[in-house]
Amino acid sequence: MAGPPDPSSVRVTGDWHHFDVRANGLRFHAVEAPDPSTANRPLVLLLHGFGEFWWSWRHQITALAEAGYRAVAVDLRGYGDSDKPPRGYDGWTLAGDTNGLVRALGHPDATLVGHADGGLVCWATATLHPRVVNRVAVIASPHPRALRRAVIADRHQRRAFLPGFLHNQLPKLGERRLAAHDGGYLTQYFAERASPSWQATDDYAVTVDRNRSAVQIPYVAHSSLEYRRWAFRSQFRPDGSRFMELMNQRLHLPVLALRGADDPYILDHVMAASHRYAAHMQYRPIAHSGHFAHQEQPDVVTEKLLGLLRTEAG
Repeated sequence: MAGPPDPSSVRVTGDWHHFDVRANGLRFHAVEAPDPSTANRPLVLLLHGFGEFWWSWRHQITALAEAGYRAVAVDLRGYGDSDKPPRGYDGWTLAGDTNGLVRALGHPDATLVGHADGGLVCWATATLHPRVVNRVAVIASPHPRALRRAVIADRHQRRAFLPGFLHNQLPKLGERRLAAHDGGYLTQYFAERASPSWQATDDYAVTVDRNRSAVQIPYVAHSSLEYRRWAFRSQFRPDGSRFMELMNQRLHLPVLALRGADDPYILDHVMAASHRYAAHMQYRPIAHSGHFAHQEQPDVVTEKLLGLLRTEAG
């Protein structure tokens, strides 16, 4: 009987190269274009969402490099071939990871781009470590205070977001559900959130297969759920109250908020409400896309990101 996938299985070959970088006490697996001259270009740090790994940014890694930027996608703490400590999935530590990554990559600051949970890390880093962030782009990732407010006050967002979120709070059961049947849960997860047009492509099938494999890497299921467990449990603890208090400030740097127009998971008005926490935010829906806009409509999303990168930093 075959064992679980090795962490190195996420080091997929392509028009990029893989390397390790140490930050905030951990080893992170990172991916960027192979041209060594990109090291002197402006840094764009790409942070993936729940149940995924660096692969979700495969289109942007090469496209942004060709446009003159150093695009680096990382496996977040607990994912892929990065270290998987038992703790450290709170907002402060995750922001500290990103702050450390920018420094360890040799840059004074960076544009942060994040999808879903990775976007929440972007919001936290820009607030808690403003010196290392010059711009932010988030995809299907409202500001955490805007999301909390909507889940409490809006029955439509609550119905879309809360059931799966709460189910993942149960110890061990969530891990078994996520990794069972060769990661079969992710087949359902993607099918419920992706547009029909992307689901009809070979790219979609390959993406689901790769993510199903990656979630079976030892400790990944547990680590990925710990992000969401802290987000929920902290609401009832002093550390969560302090975190939300710190997040209650308005950013004054360029922010681009993107959402697939057909995303059933994060609703339109919730993304738009993030403007309350970003004075210079542009919100752009992406047509013919669900929850994974950067993979479903990669050229459109890359064009929007390049527009952000060409604006004056705050």
